[in-house]
Amino acid sequence: MANHIVYPTTEQIIEYNILALNMIRVKKADKVEVLSEARIDRVIKECKEAEGDIYDKAVCLLKGIIQEHAFASGNRRTSFIATKNFVISNKGKFRIKDDPYYARVMQGIRENYYDDNEIKEWIKNGKIKEFKR
Repeated sequence: MANHIVYPTTEQIIEYNILALNMIRVKKADKVEVLSEARIDRVIKECKEAEGDIYDKAVCLLKGIIQEHAFASGNRRTSFIATKNFVISNKGKFRIKDDPYYARVMQGIRENYYDDNEIKEWIKNGKIKEFKR
């Protein structure tokens, strides 16, 4: 793994949102709109300050983008793309399959159903329990 960690910029995360909404249309009402750049900045800052390896920081990034809700649409899709790019850019393995089934897991992350260790395991090894309410 890289000693020097490469973090996304606010501008890159905004670009990921635009990409996500143009490539993965879910709702007719989806729209590209940044609700708060400050929330994105806060997520990046928390990611940089997080203790641990790139997977711990990836958990922070994934959860942060989902839960801070900085965009009008596509927060979960954006978090997936940003986190995947972050892990791969830092020479890690991103083992979450690009499968619509995992949209439910992302909902669970939004609702704090999973703890950080479960999310880290999911990113590293692609395994996580089913989201149940």
